[in-house]
Amino acid sequence: MENAAVDKVRVNRRIRASEVRLISIDGEQVGIIPFDQALQMAEDAGLDLVEVASNSRPPVCRIMDYGKYKYQQKKRATEAKKSQTQILVKEVKLRPKTEEHDYQFKLEHAKRFLEAGNRAKITMRFRGREITHAQLAQGMLLRMAEDVKEIGVVELPPRLEGRAMIMVIAPRKDRAK
Repeated sequence: MENAAVDKVRVNRRIRASEVRLISIDGEQVGIIPFDQALQMAEDAGLDLVEVASNSRPPVCRIMDYGKYKYQQKKRATEAKKSQTQILVKEVKLRPKTEEHDYQFKLEHAKRFLEAGNRAKITMRFRGREITHAQLAQGMLLRMAEDVKEIGVVELPPRLEGRAMIMVIAPRKDRAK
């Protein structure tokens, strides 16, 4: 994806303009000159003429080493990717008939997910006629939200989706990891 932006950059004879705004090797603006003259200056320096701003009129071109430019763009993209944090959604599955011990066990899982910085998706699955007691299931989900309120905040309140009731809890922003 990052390489696509670098590949779309026009270099040397691929530039489609009769005049260009030229920037020299040392970053000084030369001015608006004919394309052929700019290309000749780049070739004389043993470098490439690279279009850095194609949307302006006339396009801005710079005399530089295109291989080095591509390398720097790729390096910049990988640095940006490194600094991104990826938040995962971890799921905890419950049933309306879940006993207290099992509930506490699932609660610990949800807390661990939230402390790790991930979202917790709490899913209440219904079988058979259990769906008629949706208010009991909603009460259990709200209880879980109450039990984790010091480390998590409800991002998506309990709602019925088919034969399941789903709630999403996100980690609190004000808590330090």
